[in-house]
Parts: sequence; structure tokens; C-alpha cells
Amino acid sequence: MRVVGVDLGAKRIGVAVSDSDEKIAMPSSVIQRSGDRPRDHRAIREIVEEYDAGRVVVGLPLSLDGSMGPAARAASEEAEELATVVGVPVEVYDERLTTVTADRSLMEMKMKADARRRVVDKVAAAVMLQSWLDGRRDRD
Repeated sequence: MRVVGVDLGAKRIGVAVSDSDEKIAMPSSVIQRSGDRPRDHRAIREIVEEYDAGRVVVGLPLSLDGSMGPAARAASEEAEELATVVGVPVEVYDERLTTVTADRSLMEMKMKADARRRVVDKVAAAVMLQSWLDGRRDRD
């Protein structure tokens, strides 16, 4: 079963998809926020359907101390809304520092700032999803 990872940003939504064996997360796409949340959620549903995914994992931007700040509460609420649209289970997963990790990796690849901005969200989604996949294997 494939899993879709989602990094909900204010301007962009990063999307990653796992392989069918749930071992590797790959950056997939970036959805530009339209200002219409239901429309954005339908775009995510289309990706879920395209990949025949069985689950969506939404990044939860916890504070560095692990507490739920305003951003984490907003992401959790949006994940609940998303669950009513995508037709598969949706869960949240700690995404602390994934964007920082993704951006540093892209900088190490000598990618220019404007090019990094276009892909960092989907790479961050892949970092988060890979962590979720690895954690799931460790729990099994």
C-alpha cells in the first residue's frame, strides 16, 4: 500500500508518496494554496486516488519542546477536515525541523535559492514521510 505524506504550509502544500512496499518516501509535488481549502483538499484527494494510497500522513509542526502551538493546532484541525475528503485514514506525525533538513540538503546540492523554494516543500514532506515509515517499521 502506498502512503501519501503532506506538509501543510501557508502558501504551499508539499506532497510525498511512498513506494508500494512502504519503505521509501519520494517527493511528489507541490500544491500552491488556492485560498480555497476545500479545493486544496480535493487536489490532495486526486493524488491519493492517482497513487491508490491507503493512508495520508500529515506533518504536525510541534514546537521544539514537543508542545502543540498554534501551527500544530491549525495543522491538526486541517488534517481532520482533510480526513472527510480523501476517503482513507489520515493521521498526523511530528514534522519538527523537516523543512530545515530539506533546505540544508538542497543547499548541499548547490541548488540556488529560487530553485530550492520550488521543491523544498515536497522534499520536507518526503523527509517527514520517511521518518514515519521508518518509525512504523521499528514498531512492527
